[in-house]
Amino acid sequence: MEWLNYQHLLYFWAVARRGSVTRAAAELGLGQPTISAQLRSLEESLGEKLFRRVGRNLVLTDAGRDVLRYADEIFSLGQELLDTVRGRRKGSIRLAVGVADVVPKRIAYRLLQPVLALPEPVRVLCREDKAERLLMELAAHAFDLVLTDLPPAPTVKLKVFSHLLGECGVSFCASTKLAREYRHGFPRSLDAAPLLLPTENTALRGTLNRWLEEQAIRPRIVGEFEDSALLKAFGQAGVGIFPVPAAIEVDVRKQYGVALVGRVDELRERFYAVSLERRLKHPAVVAITHAARGKLFG
Repeated sequence: MEWLNYQHLLYFWAVARRGSVTRAAAELGLGQPTISAQLRSLEESLGEKLFRRVGRNLVLTDAGRDVLRYADEIFSLGQELLDTVRGRRKGSIRLAVGVADVVPKRIAYRLLQPVLALPEPVRVLCREDKAERLLMELAAHAFDLVLTDLPPAPTVKLKVFSHLLGECGVSFCASTKLAREYRHGFPRSLDAAPLLLPTENTALRGTLNRWLEEQAIRPRIVGEFEDSALLKAFGQAGVGIFPVPAAIEVDVRKQYGVALVGRVDELRERFYAVSLERRLKHPAVVAITHAARGKLFG
């Protein structure tokens, strides 16, 4: 069995955080040649270059960024272990969550909000990425759950379980000016209207495409966005009409100062918690599912 040299990883972590061997050496109280030699040893053991030099600075490679993410987790857990043994974190709960980048950030916040009201303190570790990568890391026990808009496809050969958190209709919002212009005759008014849409890799986009086709509505698509917050920012600026989950329509209208054009209840957005457990036991995860089904989507 291969073993990771955690001393080497610590030196890498210090260099990555400080941005230079010089600053890392000063922090650790070691000589620069020692740090440089240990970095080379770590790169050789991993078979990857972790840094590239840009001028006088060291910049992480793609492999380096992956290693840093794990190093952050490893040393964070190490500190938790020390704190727990020393009695400073008795009764605390750790919740590691992966959030698929297609899930609106407001939905993610509303789903995670109930854990902050638990009687025991909870430390939430949250990371956003593509759903496929998050599910692979979930299978490797890096997360307690992954929040996504689709259950894993049958072709995904991972032993994970999907739990439907809830579903809601879709609301179309826009700047006050656009909303006044296109509210009358909705949804037929969307024909030739300027529309901002999520990209094709989202469940909502597929649902919208089918619905628009069935209704023979052909909007003028002026923008497609992976980032839902950026989509809303364009909508706030009056560039086009945009869809949001009805469950957070009120929040979006308040946050972005936009108005409702219309709602389509037959368009459904679904959200899932994916876990390694068929029956959920983690207290924070149970709190999320109960609140989602009873309040957010209830």
